Amino acid sequence: MDTKIDKYDVYGIGNALVDTEYEVTNDFLDLAKLPKGVMTLIDAEDRVRLVQLLEREHEHQIVKLSGGGSAANTVVAVSQLGCRAFYSCKVANDQTGDFFVKDLEDLGISTNLTAHREPGVTGECISMVTPDAERTMTTHLGITQQFSIQELNPDALRNSSILYIEGYLVSSPSAFEAVLEAQSIARTAGVKVALTLSDPAMVENFKSAFDTIISRGIDILFCNTEEANLWTSTSTPEDAVAVIREACPFFAMTCGKDGAMVSNGQDVIHVPGVPTTAVDTTGAGDNFAGSFLAKMCSGSDLRTATAYANQSASLLVANFGARLTTDMVNSLKQ
Repeated sequence: MDTKIDKYDVYGIGNALVDTEYEVTNDFLDLAKLPKGVMTLIDAEDRVRLVQLLEREHEHQIVKLSGGGSAANTVVAVSQLGCRAFYSCKVANDQTGDFFVKDLEDLGISTNLTAHREPGVTGECISMVTPDAERTMTTHLGITQQFSIQELNPDALRNSSILYIEGYLVSSPSAFEAVLEAQSIARTAGVKVALTLSDPAMVENFKSAFDTIISRGIDILFCNTEEANLWTSTSTPEDAVAVIREACPFFAMTCGKDGAMVSNGQDVIHVPGVPTTAVDTTGAGDNFAGSFLAKMCSGSDLRTATAYANQSASLLVANFGARLTTDMVNSLKQ
């Protein structure tokens, strides 16, 4: 009997996190001794202390609770915008894990997750947004730190158009091993490989890991200007582009309100940003990547896909949360 194998536009691998958002001041970040605008990994005890500082001592209220994780946000955008997505990740058999699984199921995203998951603590990310819309994150990885080759679904990966790798995975030895295995499977099967550098702190602390991934062959590189400058050891976007295009000719570098600089291996194109009033930049880069990939998978050219991704990200940052709402999706589809 023939068995039908599902096909996917994007197969993502990354951390599975549930996001908890708070509105804070710059003074609070100083008090908590957190570097503004970057992601800091913390352990369980630090997480408990931070929540106590936020909620008990300074009476901050949760603004939003939602499924998260960088690559998860990207594949959600891919799915919301009409393409098929698969996500490989690791969550525990706890209430937070149940929340994450149902969240992806409701969005029509296939996963490796089942009802029989390991005991433990599902990863959580505390996202603190200051009045200038900058987001500062602390992440307790929990069981997602044990993401490994076992969480991969080789058949689903081989039957996908693009493998999307979350850069945060380089912080875990078992996850980094899974990244290299997924990359190997993809390249053997003719699946394009996309990588996001994810965060300046990741590039600064794990540059050699990114060098290894990129040296093994990347078809699409996503980054922002700060990440690009750190990886290329340059100080301007233009200088970073000159280095990046030699290592990965097809790239998309976001430049905040100034839009993005992109290339498909030929000319470098600057696509202007879309004016907006930002209130929360959480997930902007993830959303850009997902919207960009959705358009590319649907047959759009580079400039059209980039303009669409800029529009999508501008809608996202004008509201709280790292994912598009139904109204935003409908607006993009008009």
